[in-house]
Amino acid sequence: MKTHDNEVWNILITRQELIIQNRACDEFIHGLKLLDLPKTRMPSIQEVSDKLNTITGFTLEPVPEIISYDNFFQLLSQRRFPCTTFLRTKEQLDYLKEPDVFHEIFGHCPLLTNPAYADFTHNYGKLGIHATHEERVLLARLYWFTIEFGLINTKNGLRAYGGGILSSPKETVYSVESNIPERKPFDINTALRTPYEIDVIQPIYFVLNNFSELYDLINMDLMGLIREIHIAENAPKFPC
Repeated sequence: MKTHDNEVWNILITRQELIIQNRACDEFIHGLKLLDLPKTRMPSIQEVSDKLNTITGFTLEPVPEIISYDNFFQLLSQRRFPCTTFLRTKEQLDYLKEPDVFHEIFGHCPLLTNPAYADFTHNYGKLGIHATHEERVLLARLYWFTIEFGLINTKNGLRAYGGGILSSPKETVYSVESNIPERKPFDINTALRTPYEIDVIQPIYFVLNNFSELYDLINMDLMGLIREIHIAENAPKFPC
């Protein structure tokens, strides 16, 4: 492993572990403790995968870059989470358009230690296997506003749980504390009708009251809802 990667990893994890305090949900903090990620070196995907497998039966599947919907849903349906293998450079510390291994391991793996969250991710994958392209676009929106950029109300106040938030120093603070973004109670119909942009700080977040709301989506006829919905998209919150 390159010395440069170890240095970048150390900078990223040391900084982010401080920033997420009192901003990440308890389940995420607990998962981070369970994983016990090294600070002075970048962990191998295999060692993190082995820990996850012991806890919830999830493993990590190394992928070189963003993968197709087909591969993505297939992997999740098999309790295999796709994990990119490259790490950002020092020049990209604060922002990277494509997800790197820090985003995948630090942002997503802690909550994959939570059985209910892991089961939701697994069943989400199974839903997408036989979906049409149009249905997968809507499933991608659901993923974006929950697993990537979700917020949750807790007894200690508003907290983040989305991996896209918690792997970003700027968005971690912004999503929880700024008065600028719009925050709405999570509603599946509204989320499915809301467009998003991947390369801007998010202008809108959906807020769960508890993680059972997330798991309840799998128990409902989610695909039936998606097939019935007539998309009348909300106006974008970002510049077009």
